[in-house]
Amino acid sequence: MSGLRMRRHEILLQPDSARVILRPFIPGSIHRITAIIGRALVLEENEVVQELETIHQEFDSRHFDIEVALRDHFAMVQKYVFTHRPLSCERQLLIGALFSGEYALESAALFNPSIVPHPDQSEVPEGDLRFILSLRATGEGHISSIEFRVGIISSTGDIRLDPVSRFVATPQVVLNPNYRKPSFVTKLHEMGFDNDCSTAVMDVLTDEFTRSDLGNSVARIRREHMPLTHDFHRTLECIKWLADSNYELLFPAKQPLSERIVFPVSSNESNGIEDARFVRFVEDDGSIQYYATYTAYSGRAILPQLIETTDFLHFRILTLNGSAVQNKGMALFPRRINGRYVMLSRQDDENLFIMFSDNPHFWSDQQMILRPAEFWEAGKIGNCGSPLETEAGWLVITHAVGPMRKYCIGAALLDLEDPTKVIGRLREPLLSPEGNEREGYVPNVVYSCGSLIHGPDLILPYAMSDKATAFASIPVETILKAMKSQG
Repeated sequence: MSGLRMRRHEILLQPDSARVILRPFIPGSIHRITAIIGRALVLEENEVVQELETIHQEFDSRHFDIEVALRDHFAMVQKYVFTHRPLSCERQLLIGALFSGEYALESAALFNPSIVPHPDQSEVPEGDLRFILSLRATGEGHISSIEFRVGIISSTGDIRLDPVSRFVATPQVVLNPNYRKPSFVTKLHEMGFDNDCSTAVMDVLTDEFTRSDLGNSVARIRREHMPLTHDFHRTLECIKWLADSNYELLFPAKQPLSERIVFPVSSNESNGIEDARFVRFVEDDGSIQYYATYTAYSGRAILPQLIETTDFLHFRILTLNGSAVQNKGMALFPRRINGRYVMLSRQDDENLFIMFSDNPHFWSDQQMILRPAEFWEAGKIGNCGSPLETEAGWLVITHAVGPMRKYCIGAALLDLEDPTKVIGRLREPLLSPEGNEREGYVPNVVYSCGSLIHGPDLILPYAMSDKATAFASIPVETILKAMKSQG
């Protein structure tokens, strides 16, 4: 092994099964839905009140306001209520409870972290940095979501995390979000729906339109072209799917960050939001936007997606477009280079690629920059998040797979002005799984989705064997000298 030794901090984030949300629990059979509702309808009103009180006693302490979720879940099955008799609020809540279930977000794993500076640095001591840590939380059925933590890195490199709330909550899904027409049309064409139907739907819409505008246009096409041909039906279904895949989320301003959960909403991510790589992006005019690339998983296919936010309260979820948007592990550089956006990517599950674009939503021309070179990375290599800018070049933290499917973390250095040029590379791992880091859901793995530089140090949160999360740090200069010493 090399002389590189990272400082492992005494912080360990482990899964907590007590952090639960309420999800709809609705059978697929209409017969079963109506049968369950019928059992609630035959109860006397005093029995309803008694049953609801029992639910409150058992579950109120586990949720902020359980009645909000119960009302929402009742609304999902209300059309199957086979009586015209007005239902009391208590009976509606009880029916909602029959179609609800708790979901333990992180019961299986809390891993694959990324870290960015917090947008609010007020009241932080000079030399310290407040950060946001994103984590992939995985529960029953291996469904993944995004959780957050907040912490401080001191001027001396010590790390502490804020206390974590017992409660968690999903955001409001904005019912009538705005869409950007150029991106929407491009994605339709990419998917093979450049036809008379898509043109008829989109032509009447403005450059920025709402879900209602889109719905009205689709409804008009349905009316004017009845009965629909097979091609028209497929196109309209695709337009709906694409609209569902681009949505907005909104959290209450007073809700602590550790309580905010980005949980799958659209069908293409129904089996998980995986490996979000957050980056604090500074535009040429100085404005700041946080982006994150992630992998949406439907249970059958993956789809790279993009998150945009400025405050971690309002999130826009968007599909990525272009022929190079085909695989996992996309990571955006934190600023433009020579006027263009730049992204690291994986195209072939083996090598590391780079792409340039005039728009962060469109990616096509990819170029390979790194292949496996050492035996500990003989299986494949990829990135561990967005590149970090240093005076010496862009520091890219990499992951690599070697013998026995052992994952290690390495590093490479790219030219500041031309990041297609590799000017340095570690010959040996920066971090390898040791001791209890080797034990977990996927053994012998260390992995990260993003790091940052604070003062002289690289701060690297990392996952241990797809189970838990820890922190390590090392002076950046130590890494750069190790690269330089190899010529």
